[in-house]
Amino acid sequence: MTSNTGPGYKDHPEHRVETEPAGVRVQVTFNGELIADSNNAIKLEETGHDPVYYLPRNDVKMERLTRTDHRTRCPFKGEASYFSLSNGRAAENAVWSYEEPYDEVSVIKDLLAFYPNRVDSITTVQK
Repeated sequence: MTSNTGPGYKDHPEHRVETEPAGVRVQVTFNGELIADSNNAIKLEETGHDPVYYLPRNDVKMERLTRTDHRTRCPFKGEASYFSLSNGRAAENAVWSYEEPYDEVSVIKDLLAFYPNRVDSITTVQK
């Protein structure tokens, strides 16, 4: 069995990254267009950060996203890949995804998250 454990947990055992089904409908708008609409989002809560919703790609208008070369690494989640949004307006690296996340957060594999300050809105609606 291989282990793909986040190295950050060894140095910071107090750090928490918790995931759960969001239990709400999540909608993302950009330049007045509904870009994402999901009843299957995952809510991720991490020490020192606001909650983030991760959405399945089939609930996102992927034709509005373009993969970029930008990458970042989180010691608790893994390497993030980025996408820019475009629909008459552009937002560079506005969306990210963990395509090979660490085991602790494997539930977010291939899901997409949006920077709130790079889209018009991220709203939640009770189901």
